[in-house]
Amino acid sequence: MQTFETLNLASHTNDLIREAESGGLSIVTREGRPVFVAVPFDDALLRDGFMTALAMRLFDQEIMSLGQAARLAGLSIVEFMDHLDRSGIPVARPQAGELEQELARFG
Repeated sequence: MQTFETLNLASHTNDLIREAESGGLSIVTREGRPVFVAVPFDDALLRDGFMTALAMRLFDQEIMSLGQAARLAGLSIVEFMDHLDRSGIPVARPQAGELEQELARFG
């Protein structure tokens, strides 16, 4: 997620567009305070609605937990996980070596 200041927005319009085209969210601020969030316009936005699409992006970018994102979308965790699945966004994200650590606990 990138942040753009309104004072410099005119000179960074292409950066804002590139960020959206790559699927990233951007926050536009004025004097350090958020003014608005730029969300890419894609199939998820059309299919799931703004709040759910925003929540999925924030979860996918690991800015929000699963529970926080589900609350933002106004869905139960199970319903939100269904949306993530339809969008191809994995819920489980094991870190490198995590599986080996879990297996070692059993062996």
